[in-house]
Amino acid sequence: MDIFDKINELYDKRRQVQLGGGDERIDKQHEKGKWTARERIDYLVDDGSFVELNPFIEHRHDAFGMDGKQAPGEGVVTGYGKVGGRPIYLFAQDFTVYGGALGEMHAKKIAAVMDLAAKNGTPFIGLNDSGGARIQEGVSSLDGYGQVFYRNSIYSGVIPQISVILGPCAGGAVYSPAITDFVIMVEKTSQMFITGPKVIETVTGEQISAEDLGGAGVHNSLSGNAHLKTPDEASALDAVKDLVSYLPANNKEQPPRLEVEEEDDYRPDITDRIPFDPIRPYDVRIIIDEVVDQDSFFEIHQDFAKNIVVGFARIKGRTVGLVCNQPKYMAGGLDIDSSDKAARFIRVCDSFNIPLITFEDVTGFFPGIKQEHGGIIRHGAKILYAYSEATVPKLTVITRKAYGGAYVALNSKSIGADLVYAWPNAEIAVMGPEGAANIIFAKDIKNSENPEEMRQEKINEYRERFANPYVAAGLGMVDDVIDPRETRQTLIKSLEMLENKQEDRPYKKHGNIPL
Repeated sequence: MDIFDKINELYDKRRQVQLGGGDERIDKQHEKGKWTARERIDYLVDDGSFVELNPFIEHRHDAFGMDGKQAPGEGVVTGYGKVGGRPIYLFAQDFTVYGGALGEMHAKKIAAVMDLAAKNGTPFIGLNDSGGARIQEGVSSLDGYGQVFYRNSIYSGVIPQISVILGPCAGGAVYSPAITDFVIMVEKTSQMFITGPKVIETVTGEQISAEDLGGAGVHNSLSGNAHLKTPDEASALDAVKDLVSYLPANNKEQPPRLEVEEEDDYRPDITDRIPFDPIRPYDVRIIIDEVVDQDSFFEIHQDFAKNIVVGFARIKGRTVGLVCNQPKYMAGGLDIDSSDKAARFIRVCDSFNIPLITFEDVTGFFPGIKQEHGGIIRHGAKILYAYSEATVPKLTVITRKAYGGAYVALNSKSIGADLVYAWPNAEIAVMGPEGAANIIFAKDIKNSENPEEMRQEKINEYRERFANPYVAAGLGMVDDVIDPRETRQTLIKSLEMLENKQEDRPYKKHGNIPL
């Protein structure tokens, strides 16, 4: 046998691995509307950039029918490539091989490529499509999950980690995506749950479909376990490409900065589009559209906790993270879910050197027995903690209302904001004028010949004296009161001024955020 025979043998083995579970199983995958692992990789990475690692790894178990059974590639494809010209590492589980089930060597492949991603300071992307642990391998498969979870945790905040759920993700498998920075799901074809519908029916008697239990809609709107949902796999992988474009390769680098065309940064239309009456609702995305670069807003958690809006955008080509109260829902008040949503996003931005901009229009923390008993104190404290902990440039624009503890929590000067601006109509106070007047002037109102007229008079008195931006500005809590039409200009200059910001914190192993 000469060298060419050996080379031919190599290519034969490689073709066998690339075929995965074979044509019949590939056809079944396509019938479900799903791509194969390699088709997903081909779509995600730049043409010709993917390099596969460990294609010939094999399992070493012989129990329960595994003896002599082949699992090409061990049911997962791993390697590195480029997305938008920038390096990434990835794995893609192959459902055509044992349903993508994770075994000992399957996990070893993933762990090895994760280590390479961390050593090279490169984003890591997981394309999940797996039936769970490979039962035939017993505790070895559970140990494999542990190897992956450990790396998800240790590399958190070091390199961006993105999980795409492209099929089932059940049992212990869901904890790896849950630790990563972003989770993307596909409608109708991807699910996440700890225990499936059959187990739940057996244990509790409850009946529910897999989609209703753990589909993309559920996790994007109810549980908040997923950050984005898309109608198909192509859209999910496009979302990965977009997301990567906003993020640095690692925590030691700055986010990518795009070249943009010069434009007029003065935005005269903003005063026509925003109702300055403090009780009229509007969509905060109107402000976002007027301030950020055109079509650059990439919203995260769009369907979860709609009373706050978070996402990435660009201002003069520079990546920023936006945290915005949404007056369209719950008057923009903060509740348990919106507190979790905001705090998580703030910490992601701080991890990866992305400046934070807060648009504040908040009535306060949402009242009620359900919120109090659900732990609004603990959850609300997460926002305070996240902003205080963050050392990236932090800017706040108070657009209308900033009342009570919510004013403090949303990046006030007292918890570390670098610059706070307010529009001239802003109301900054312990509480709204109506509530304050009812408390402070209760006796005057009660003893008046015309209580309602007196009440309105005291409301106006309180609003004039306290519920305006100039009291806070006079105390240095607001750096400047600005023309709303100059908001974009002001933020551009502020970001330039803070570009080289450095801020140290006292040494500690880590803080103890109120989880």
